[in-house]
Amino acid sequence: MSTLVPLPSPPPKPPAHEVDSLARDEEAMATYYGRVAQGTDITGLLEQLNTKNAERIDRLESMSSRAHAAIWYPFTQHHGMEAKDITPIDSAYDDYFQTFVESDKSPHQSQLRATFDGSASWWTQGLGHGNPSLALSAAYAAGRYGHVMFPGNIHEPALSLAELLVKSIGNPRLQKVFYTDNGSTGMEVAVKMGLRAACDRYGWDASKEQISILGLKGSYHGDTIGVMDCSEPSTYNKKVEWYRGRGYWFDFPLVKMSHGVWKIEMPENLQEPLGSDLEFSSLDGVFDVEERLQSAAGKRYKEYIRDTIQGLVHKQGMKFGSLIMEPIILGAGGMLFCDPLFQRCLADVVRGHPELFDASAAKPAKGHPQGGVATSWSGLPIIFDEVFTGLYRLGRRSSASFLQVDADITVNAKLLTGGLLPLCTTMASDEIFRAFSSPEKSDALLHGHSYTAHAVGCQVAVDSLQAMIGMESSGSWNGYRQDWTATLSEGSRARDIWSVWSHGLVSDLSHAPTVDGVFAIGTVLSISLKDMQGGGKSTHSVQSVVPD
Repeated sequence: MSTLVPLPSPPPKPPAHEVDSLARDEEAMATYYGRVAQGTDITGLLEQLNTKNAERIDRLESMSSRAHAAIWYPFTQHHGMEAKDITPIDSAYDDYFQTFVESDKSPHQSQLRATFDGSASWWTQGLGHGNPSLALSAAYAAGRYGHVMFPGNIHEPALSLAELLVKSIGNPRLQKVFYTDNGSTGMEVAVKMGLRAACDRYGWDASKEQISILGLKGSYHGDTIGVMDCSEPSTYNKKVEWYRGRGYWFDFPLVKMSHGVWKIEMPENLQEPLGSDLEFSSLDGVFDVEERLQSAAGKRYKEYIRDTIQGLVHKQGMKFGSLIMEPIILGAGGMLFCDPLFQRCLADVVRGHPELFDASAAKPAKGHPQGGVATSWSGLPIIFDEVFTGLYRLGRRSSASFLQVDADITVNAKLLTGGLLPLCTTMASDEIFRAFSSPEKSDALLHGHSYTAHAVGCQVAVDSLQAMIGMESSGSWNGYRQDWTATLSEGSRARDIWSVWSHGLVSDLSHAPTVDGVFAIGTVLSISLKDMQGGGKSTHSVQSVVPD
């Protein structure tokens, strides 16, 4: 039940140039407040507000114990967990949660605190909590559609989002958009697409032989049973009873800043084929992929990758159906910043040497090192998991642009709706799409969810993406770009590598005695701390919303 208390308009302010205007204004306002207090039930309203607030605090105070009794949390070992370990969140706005904190209930000490959302709510926040424009978008679509079933139908938000993605994502291969509910299920679809296309081209029968994937160590593509098998054994999957681990995962060089210098660290077990560690004066130098392809490191990377795949296929008899990568940063695996040159070389070897995967496969046409015509896949379908890294998380619309590789299949989620609603898109080329075309329904991509292409989520995604595209085109982030460009040596060409975290801050952190390494790109700041007891190191990441 709500209460409405109308208040009379306050008296007009006296002209500021009159000598006694301030005193007259104070006297008029004092009279006004007295009249309001006597002529309205403002006191009763304030009492109601106090009562409501007390009830709210009581609810917040009991939430931890109630949740402890009723909730099974994700990614949480409940053994030894107590109610006091659970943080009640009262509300959220911009970069912050308003959280409830136990106190001595002193009248001068609030039990509600602003708490920085350091993980951007599992990397979903792009425009901040409580964004009023996105809330209005959701309300509009909820009122117009609610939930409508999608197969064989179309509604404007789903069509608008699909067309916006195809037009703006910057990859001419991607022409079809498949909707799912979250990154994990979107990757399930991507794997189905990639494996079908490879088996269709090479005449493999996956019901009679194992078709695996190529990927990177430390990668993780979701918690559903299928994509769990696309990652090496880890804490997340090795104790899942159906996990089998169907693939090969390359170890790779890592990028970090240490003591003010950008370094590429080679894995100890790969220093013989890959060479020694590398140093760069700027992060732009690390991302000068086209120039680095001709370097000794680029040649060693390609030779190692090619020899490894050849051994896996021709000596061990493995068959691969797709290459799956998280471009630049492997998120859930521990904020692992992969040398972009290694990922570029992996994609080039896969596309440039299809005979590695099938002896009868034709090599790509000259002038098209990534495979024939611009939209044709070669070697293996390349799947980019941009659930975390896509849609401006790293400062660009697509993290694939850092590698200058156009994937055959790309998955986006998280920032897609600015953190307001769950939604995922799996985009694919027409060639991948045609691999499912047949008179038999059983050959179709028989995958979907009750809430596929939910109209509310699609409308929010359209408005969220348009807002971020607008900020990019209007130069809203130019100040951050200039901060990072200022560190380049004279004559160096800027490659639009920047972060909302200042270069000075990153450099200062890299000199801290407890820091093993640090990096920042886009809204991501990752800090690897030394274990002062000698037990290794741990990585902590902090992310912010995209400033407007």
